[in-house]
Amino acid sequence: VYRDLSSLHLLFPDKHIMRFKILQIFPFTSEKKRMGIIVQNVTSGEIIFYMKGADVVMKSIVEYNDWLEEECGNLAREGLRTLVIAKKILTEQQYASFEQNYTHAQLSVTDRSVQTNAVIESLEDNMELLCTTGVEDKLQFEVRPTLELLKNAGIKVWMLTGDKLETATSIAISSKLIGRNQPLFSFKTVTSRVEVHSELNQLRKNIENALIITGSSLELCVQHYETEFMELACRSPVVVCCRCSPTHKAQLVLLLKSYMKRPVC
Repeated sequence: VYRDLSSLHLLFPDKHIMRFKILQIFPFTSEKKRMGIIVQNVTSGEIIFYMKGADVVMKSIVEYNDWLEEECGNLAREGLRTLVIAKKILTEQQYASFEQNYTHAQLSVTDRSVQTNAVIESLEDNMELLCTTGVEDKLQFEVRPTLELLKNAGIKVWMLTGDKLETATSIAISSKLIGRNQPLFSFKTVTSRVEVHSELNQLRKNIENALIITGSSLELCVQHYETEFMELACRSPVVVCCRCSPTHKAQLVLLLKSYMKRPVC
């Protein structure tokens, strides 16, 4: 019911208002894929560190459980964007030590960002898993007919997204970027030059399929077989790059512009 830079008030269903003092805020970044806040209950004095982020990073931060990955996968297959929420109770001594180290890192004249991230990450272990959420990302008005017109005009559309593979696939199908009956080729997660070569051979055999590839696999393909990958990807009817960071997206756009002899936008 109230929020400013230093405090927030929460109204519960029983009309009870709980007041918190905001001690620290850690904004979301596309590299870290998570954000956090440390608050103190004004009444009890309890200090709590809350964090929310993508399941791919949160699963290594929260305490062991046997349901998070499965539930996030179920939500993603329905086309929902997932977030994982966790918390950690801090003692006054723990927070005092953290605050001292964090302030020292912020005042550093060298590697300030690295040092502050390292201090924050010192809190990011064995957090209590609270819940996972799934939010529908509705398509904008007339996305489907627009994509259909572009495809009919001979314009190839690539989809670059940070979503999970399942979510990206679901959205690509619901937007009609990928036809309902169009075969898919999911480029396997690769970790070596040999695996990249093997998957490129499989892609060559399924060149008429829509290509779905993760940002990490894309990076290795470009690193080891740039020309071969670009040749095959440009021959694919549709390309969906999922789990892409902003850096992956920028690199791919620049690569397309340098490789293609036609305009890229």
